[in-house]
Amino acid sequence: MKLAGRTVILTGASGGIGEPLCVALAAAGASVLAVGRDEAKLRRLVRKVPAGALQWVAADLTRDDGRARVVDAARALRPAPSVLVLGHAQSAFGLFEDQGAEAMARLLQTNLVAPLLLLHALLPVLRGQDRAAVVVLGSTFGSLAFPGFAAYSASKFGLRGLTEALAREYADTPLRFQYLSPRATRTPFNTPAVDALNAELKVASDAPADVARQLVAAIERGTSRLQVGWPEKLFARLNGLLPGLVDRNLRASLPAVRRHARRSPQPATENLHHEPVSQ
Repeated sequence: MKLAGRTVILTGASGGIGEPLCVALAAAGASVLAVGRDEAKLRRLVRKVPAGALQWVAADLTRDDGRARVVDAARALRPAPSVLVLGHAQSAFGLFEDQGAEAMARLLQTNLVAPLLLLHALLPVLRGQDRAAVVVLGSTFGSLAFPGFAAYSASKFGLRGLTEALAREYADTPLRFQYLSPRATRTPFNTPAVDALNAELKVASDAPADVARQLVAAIERGTSRLQVGWPEKLFARLNGLLPGLVDRNLRASLPAVRRHARRSPQPATENLHHEPVSQ
């Protein structure tokens, strides 16, 4: 599905790879409704794309009124949105026993419950189009659970399950579902502790603009599942086929994970993530 002439809703537009993804979507000819929490960043985004290519909504998607604001804006757009890109996320690096119940509940609300409810509310808009797509920006940790990211991995496994189930539920309709997983990406979403862990484990990372271009190409191709990067692609597949092999590999990384996790403050919520994967 070519994006030229279509309207795309992008959540997580004010963080991480949000800016380059907005630019890449606009370059493909799409009109973008950019959704994020940071109004100042959203206003700056308007200046980085051709005139008229981007509108924005500042909203907290964990709140009923925030999601309602996005739905109202979507219903007013012409042409009506035919692509929803769910890209917002909250990061969480730390040992499971050191994380508070409130922080973990907030993470699951942000990463899993909020996108589920927003998608549910926007389905009537998307279903009204000749062709439509829901694109979930997932995570390698949605296929390969990683120590130090237990709650985060749980939220991303949940998103992957939601995407797969809905792809099968709507398989005989014009609405498709895509789960696209970038690997580690060089954005402020990663805390210094995560960057230090990546460096020690020699994790490769990608430039945000490169990731954005790959994501747009996958959206247009209609790729149902994508894991960006090697060896991340191999490890995700091995974890499904031979999880014991991955268990043994990751066990060797535990001392580094524990050392860096204990130095990591809990980060604030923002959008469009990407994270390390052991090699």
